[in-house]
Amino acid sequence: MVRIGRPAYNARMDLEVLKRLRAPEGQALLAQAAALAPTELTRLACIEALRRQADPVLARAALETVLLRARAKTKFARAEHMFFEREALEQASGERVSRYRAARYHGAAAVADLCAGLGGDAIGLAGVAPVIVVDRDPLRLALVEANLAAYEAQADTRSLDLEANDPPDTTALWCDPGRRAGGRRTFTVAAYQPPLERVVGWQARTPALGVKLSPGVDLDELRGYAAEREFISVDGELKECVLWFGPLATTGWRATALRSGAGPVHTLAGDLHDTQSSPAGLAPVGEVGSVLYEPDPAVIRAGQVRALAGQLGARQFDESIAYLTADIVSATPLARAFEIDAVLPFQLKRLRQYLVAQGIGRVVVKKRGSAITPEELQRGLRLNGEGREAVVFLTRRAGEPLALVGRPLPG
Repeated sequence: MVRIGRPAYNARMDLEVLKRLRAPEGQALLAQAAALAPTELTRLACIEALRRQADPVLARAALETVLLRARAKTKFARAEHMFFEREALEQASGERVSRYRAARYHGAAAVADLCAGLGGDAIGLAGVAPVIVVDRDPLRLALVEANLAAYEAQADTRSLDLEANDPPDTTALWCDPGRRAGGRRTFTVAAYQPPLERVVGWQARTPALGVKLSPGVDLDELRGYAAEREFISVDGELKECVLWFGPLATTGWRATALRSGAGPVHTLAGDLHDTQSSPAGLAPVGEVGSVLYEPDPAVIRAGQVRALAGQLGARQFDESIAYLTADIVSATPLARAFEIDAVLPFQLKRLRQYLVAQGIGRVVVKKRGSAITPEELQRGLRLNGEGREAVVFLTRRAGEPLALVGRPLPG
């Protein structure tokens, strides 16, 4: 089946093709495809080379697999042994996140991994409990089996349409509902497959429930759900929101910052009432100090910039801007710290004069609360690229545009 609007080379892998790729003939062809070091630009030439060794269907599938394996290396340590579909890979949880989340299920008698995709979550869950993998697509279930095998793990797989049927009766549930319809992303939890309301209803029989949501979910849609809300980032990139229900919930909200590999987990957490709208959570507002903090996106998305300010003894210089400032630096894995050298009312000519006078020929531009894009500022500054580099923050204070010039601090 070819997806409308997509190039023919993205034709959907089927069960027979996957079976052939896993057989000795397919494994040999995959090795030949990898040796070509293909890119999207060289795709057609590589397909022609592989078609001398195999039929067109298998040649295209082998090349697509090698290209997706290269893309998946940022998510999976054993990507070179795994099998993917493009859409499933885009939505798949990375191994670092899935293993972190799976820790909440440690010791469960059995966990049902619902809407399993290509097995990213099952990889983490299989390390802590017996897993039942559920998906309505037989190909996705076959991909899960293949990818668990790459990690020398296994699970019980079941084909089931969860929009029409309830999940298996297990100790705990994990669900990653589909967030695409007709090849397009959905932006409301009511359009998830299955819808969030239906997923939450399963808690009546199985209280221990975790649900993965888009990191950009409208928080107003989550009102009324008695669950912990966790936002998770990896290496400073926001990845997802998770709702934890029943015994899996540990607090009201949580911002979690992970790093690639097996580094420590860093979190900021509190009760549901402990939000930035609470008087107890207000941060002081004052002048820009010698240090600026750029909070991790998980902290910002969780609405806990002011909670982080309390932890750091920092302040905001504008209530609506998600930057923090202080006069001395405090080490934290939940924010990047910068030393501020200049605080200037924003005027392009004045900013350029300052940068040139300081021997700054290159800038990294960051913005919050400014209508000017980084690209526009770069063009307007007309720097020659020589000399040292600085960071320019385009922001505002009390409604007035502001430019801060600084440099990253170690850590």
